[in-house]
Amino acid sequence: MALPCKVITFDPATLTATVQPLLKLSGGEPAQIMSVPVTGQKVKFELDIGNGLREFETAMRPALQPGDTVYIVCADAEIKNTLSGRVSAPDSGRRHSRNDAVIVGVMPCSL
Repeated sequence: MALPCKVITFDPATLTATVQPLLKLSGGEPAQIMSVPVTGQKVKFELDIGNGLREFETAMRPALQPGDTVYIVCADAEIKNTLSGRVSAPDSGRRHSRNDAVIVGVMPCSL
């Protein structure tokens, strides 16, 4: 499952956000999703700084603002135990849960 959402809050220290789904899939208002991890990017690039091309690498951290529209993806299985970067088994059998959402990008209307 994947959904467009509005950012309610963003914590740049933990790279997590509280988001409000923008799709109404049932009768009531969709519940906010808390502590959603936000992906960043690692980028390699080359620059000519006068003595030939040099390769650089940098990490790009997200800079979300309240009101930004983002796209979340809900993982196939629980991701809590994998957020440290280690292979591990999920603690539950849940599938495509909003508890396992990750923000993967900012929608064009917020760029």
